[in-house]
Amino acid sequence: MADASSPAPRFDETRAVFFDGATSRRREVTVRLGDTLEISEGGAILARWPYASLRQLDGAAGSLRLRSAGAPELARLELDEAAFIARLEERGRAIGASAYAAGGGVGRIVVLSLVAAASIILTAVFGVPLVAGALTPLVPASAERFIGDAVENQVKAVFGAKTCSSKDADAAFSKMVAALERQGNLSTQRPPSVLESHIPNAFALPGGKVFVLSSLLDKAENPDELAGVLAHELGHVAHRDGMRMLIQTGGTSFLIGLLFGDITGSGAVIFAARALLDATYSRDAEFAADGFAIDVMRGLGRSPKPMGEFLLRVTGKQGDTPFDIFASHPFSEDRLARMTAADKGTSAPPLLDDTEWKALKDICK
Repeated sequence: MADASSPAPRFDETRAVFFDGATSRRREVTVRLGDTLEISEGGAILARWPYASLRQLDGAAGSLRLRSAGAPELARLELDEAAFIARLEERGRAIGASAYAAGGGVGRIVVLSLVAAASIILTAVFGVPLVAGALTPLVPASAERFIGDAVENQVKAVFGAKTCSSKDADAAFSKMVAALERQGNLSTQRPPSVLESHIPNAFALPGGKVFVLSSLLDKAENPDELAGVLAHELGHVAHRDGMRMLIQTGGTSFLIGLLFGDITGSGAVIFAARALLDATYSRDAEFAADGFAIDVMRGLGRSPKPMGEFLLRVTGKQGDTPFDIFASHPFSEDRLARMTAADKGTSAPPLLDDTEWKALKDICK
């Protein structure tokens, strides 16, 4: 950087490049070690930077780029004479101002980054669930149905499966869900669907759209088993657990985006929708949804016990199978015990007759 035609600099001076932070002008300056780091041009002092204010910036190998904490934010000084850089670092260490020395600025950035990351993680773990719980009751039902429709598109994209349908089976399925909704004081009026899948599962989206995967339907031995599981899922709808989880997961994914650079949060909604399909509601929410299912089945004059038997048959005893779709739920044995205790027998006909049940069972055939 130094002008080859200029006199050789003194041992405490060197030539450097300086940007004053106010303009884009590139200045060829003289830098001198004194009580402060003195920057001059043509004999005029441009700046005096205290050693304790110096901070190192990224620069090319063998060079040193500095800024001063007390200078304009964009002010920069670039030095490349190794001997002068070494004396500058010695001067800084001698007065306890080594923050500018190699790695000092980087170390400070690392510490601040770790603090920021920890703050984001703590907010995601503790703050977002509290905010989601407060916001969920404020979401209008119409908005929840709109969001449910958007999530439904993600459901179809994730499973990539065909929707099973036939006139008699659709009528039987709608009849069952309508009875459950009436007893549960729900009025979603969203037609349920069966998706062909080898995964034994069922879920209800925000707004009340119910999905059953064909493998679960294949494993059900009677209408009460399926109805109990659907009543449980409608319990999540009644308690707005899906909406709360979408808000919580969307907020968390946005914070994760901040942590890793996606400051627009562009993937938050898709991330949240996909997470809903692997819903891991809290055990408290699952317990409440089971309570809703028990009340609905008993209100319809049917026993909740078949639901508990069905869940235990599908999942096995907790830990017996590597694939447990209800891993986040209370233990299946405990759920069966609770539903057995709530069993008051049956006082009404099944929700579907034999013909309707057979039609529903054969919907994907």
